[in-house]
Amino acid sequence: MTRLAEKLRTEAPERLKVPQGLTGEVLEVYLRIPPDIDCVWHPSFGDPDTAQRLFGPDARHVQVSAWSCPPEIPEDCAAERARPVKLTMVQEAVLFLRYNYARHRLQRLIGEQRRRCRMSRAEEMVLWYQRVMSSCGELVLANMALVPAMAKRTVIPSADYEELASEGNMALLRSITMFDVSRGFKFSTYACQAILKSFRRLAAKHGRYRRRFPVMFDADMEKSDLIDNRHRQQWDDSLQALRQILSCNLAAMTDMERRILMLRFGLAAETGKMTLAEVGDRVGFSNERVRQILNGSLLKLRESLYSRFLAT
Repeated sequence: MTRLAEKLRTEAPERLKVPQGLTGEVLEVYLRIPPDIDCVWHPSFGDPDTAQRLFGPDARHVQVSAWSCPPEIPEDCAAERARPVKLTMVQEAVLFLRYNYARHRLQRLIGEQRRRCRMSRAEEMVLWYQRVMSSCGELVLANMALVPAMAKRTVIPSADYEELASEGNMALLRSITMFDVSRGFKFSTYACQAILKSFRRLAAKHGRYRRRFPVMFDADMEKSDLIDNRHRQQWDDSLQALRQILSCNLAAMTDMERRILMLRFGLAAETGKMTLAEVGDRVGFSNERVRQILNGSLLKLRESLYSRFLAT
């Protein structure tokens, strides 16, 4: 048993019983089969020749165009954008009949497998489940263009194109599951209304969110202020150490050196920061002499700070 099969078995213990001898890719597909599945009934499903008519060698061939992303969504690699070929109502009906008949057969097999687990029935379930997924994929490819077409008609200021496309794709899948081809309508008529309805639900959801959170998220406001707080704390610690050294004269400075230092850098209570000329006028020295005394006091102050607070 592969890792994927083991994971599916352990994560979904309520699923169908696994018959002995089922291994490899068949086991992996079997474990993906949902325990309950529904279908949209069609009167032709009661005909015993329906399976041969829909999936036999003489079944009608339906060519589905390859899907290419619209210009709004960048693709991983550049590719030619061919104009998709629209399906006729007959081709569309064939695809939906295949999809729902495969679900109908799988639904019956699941019920029988619950009553009695058999190896042959499990292999048949895998076959019909693969046909279900293949038919669903063809229907999705044939109608993917409906989503961007409806998205262009919808304007939701707070929703981007990718979100609209996601909601529209989910609505398209639900429409494929619930569409009844026997009513004679085009699938696009049904699916477009469902896609637009999903867009209206998305607009209402964004409206409720905006009422509760009127301010948009700003990544700049979520930045950490740890570094700023750390710098501010270091600055406060340095000022505290400087005041302690000056008040207790731990740097062994003279009174004149302390006075010039405090006047020059605005540490005196009665004055602000002063120039060398203003300090010289206050103490009666020339600018050059004040500069020399100031440099000496700064040297003593630096040595005191290093020896008391920085040296290890």
